[in-house]
Amino acid sequence: RYLDDVEKVEFGEIHVFSGPDFVVTVRRAESPDLARVRRRMESEPEFLALGPDAVLYAILDQVVDEYEPVAAGLENDIDEIEDDLFAADPGVSRRIYELSRQVITFQRATAPLAGILQSLMGGGPDGVPDPELQDHFRDVLDHAIRLGERVSAFRALLQNALAVNAALVAQRQNDEMRLLTESSFAQNEQVKRISSWAAILFAPTLIASIYGMNFRDMPELDWIFGYPMALALMLGMGGILFLTFKHNKWI
Repeated sequence: RYLDDVEKVEFGEIHVFSGPDFVVTVRRAESPDLARVRRRMESEPEFLALGPDAVLYAILDQVVDEYEPVAAGLENDIDEIEDDLFAADPGVSRRIYELSRQVITFQRATAPLAGILQSLMGGGPDGVPDPELQDHFRDVLDHAIRLGERVSAFRALLQNALAVNAALVAQRQNDEMRLLTESSFAQNEQVKRISSWAAILFAPTLIASIYGMNFRDMPELDWIFGYPMALALMLGMGGILFLTFKHNKWI
């Protein structure tokens, strides 16, 4: 049976001992509901008259029928995973992995049924079962085969989901790296502009600071064109630096 709250398949055992005129079952689980099988057989005395093989069929039919809710529960959770894939759920990878383990275990438990049913249809030491029983066994076999194909599809879906999730995680990481690169590029551009203007402002500051030291032996202080020359030198150096940075696209 499937425990949907913890997304886990719970397994049990049922042992069947069949003889010419008896069937004994030993169940070590809450499923399958053998009381339902008993009521069914008691309500169909003509079918029960076919012997232990009829009881064996009814037990196997109930076992396979009770696999259906398990498959439905797994399918429902797989549908939820497909929705969570594009919702950036950080826990979806672990959920896919754990659900894959449950599907694999369920597949291992159900896979031998087809061979068992085929053996029963072929008959045992007591001969081939009644044709009516063979038809019934064949119905259970078809159900078991369809169930096996369905579980195999679940496994493939989960493998694809895991691959898609890995691709989405890689894509999100690439997007984050691209945004980080763009941010770093924008910061570098701002640093270039700030550095360029700082260099342009530094040139006139350097000249002004030299002539602001007021040493006694500074011939330029006595020149009539000393002040215009200093201003021109400041503007010239600033202009040259501006054109240089502009040419290099720093400004």
